[in-house]
Amino acid sequence: MNTKVTIAGVEFKNPVMTASGTFGSGMEYSNFVDLNGLGAVVTKGVANVPWEGNPTPRVQETYGGMLNAIGLQNPGIDVFIERDIPFLKQFDTKIIVNVCGRSIADYVEVVEKLGDQPVDMLEINVSCPNVSHGGIAFGQKADCLYEITQEIKKKAKQPIIMKLSPNVTDITEMAKAAEAAGSDAVSLINTITGMKIDIHKRTFALANKTGGMSGPAIKPVAVRMVYQVANAVKIPIIGMGGIANAEDAIEFMLAGATGVAVGAMNFVNPYTTKEVAEGIEQYMKQYNIENIMDIVGTVK
Repeated sequence: MNTKVTIAGVEFKNPVMTASGTFGSGMEYSNFVDLNGLGAVVTKGVANVPWEGNPTPRVQETYGGMLNAIGLQNPGIDVFIERDIPFLKQFDTKIIVNVCGRSIADYVEVVEKLGDQPVDMLEINVSCPNVSHGGIAFGQKADCLYEITQEIKKKAKQPIIMKLSPNVTDITEMAKAAEAAGSDAVSLINTITGMKIDIHKRTFALANKTGGMSGPAIKPVAVRMVYQVANAVKIPIIGMGGIANAEDAIEFMLAGATGVAVGAMNFVNPYTTKEVAEGIEQYMKQYNIENIMDIVGTVK
C-alpha cells in the first residue's frame, strides 16, 4: 500500500500536511503529533521583517468555524532561519515555508534568503494586501497574481506553490494566471472574508472589523473550488478548507487535490493530522486501493 504523493518533483510520504498559520512551525504540536508521520509541515507565514499583526481581539468562534484577523504576526525571516528551520530538520518530514509580504520586493527578499536553506517548497500567501495597489490583495486580480508569481519564480530555488484566495469572482482565472506565470503548484482555499458583530456591545467582535473564516463550515466551498481548479489547470493542487477527518481529506483528493492540509481543526483537536493520515490508510485497505495517487481527481 503506497501513500506517497509527488508534487512538483517533491515526494511526500503521505498527502497530509498542516495549513499555514494553524500549526506554527510544529514546536507547540510536537508534544501531541509525531511530525515524522506527516507528509509536510507548512509553516506560519514569514515576512522579510517582523510583523506585529493586528490589534486584539483578533480571534472569534463562529458557527462551524472561526474568524481570525491575526494579521500574519511573525518574527521575520532571520529569526525563522535561526530557530524554526533547525527545529524542523530534526524530523523526517518535508518543510514548506509560507511566505508573506506587502510588496513584491518583500516577497522576493524572503525567497532569496531561503534559497540556500534546507526547505523543500515555498507557499506564497497572495491574500496579503498589496500596498503598491491600494491595499487590494495580490491574489484578487489575475494580472497582479501573474506578476508576483513571475517575479518570485525568477528568484526561487525551490518549487513554488501559489496559495489562492477564494475571495474572487472566478477561482479558475486565478489558477490559470498562476500556472501561466510558472507556479509549480497551487494550494486552496485560503480563508473566506467574514464578519461578526457583538449585539450586546453593538460593535465589531474583531478589532479589524473583518477576518478570515475557516473551519468545517467552508468545506463545501473549498471542495467546489478545488474541483474547478483541477479541471482548469495541469499543475498539482494542495486542497484545504474545513478538513476535520479522513473522509473530508479523501473528498478533496477525489475532487482533484494531490495533497491535503489540516487547518482550524488543529485548534480543536491537536491530533487531527495524525488521525487523517491513519484514516486515509484505513480507506485504502477498505477499498483495496494500492496507490493513493490512483484516486486523485477520479470524480468528474
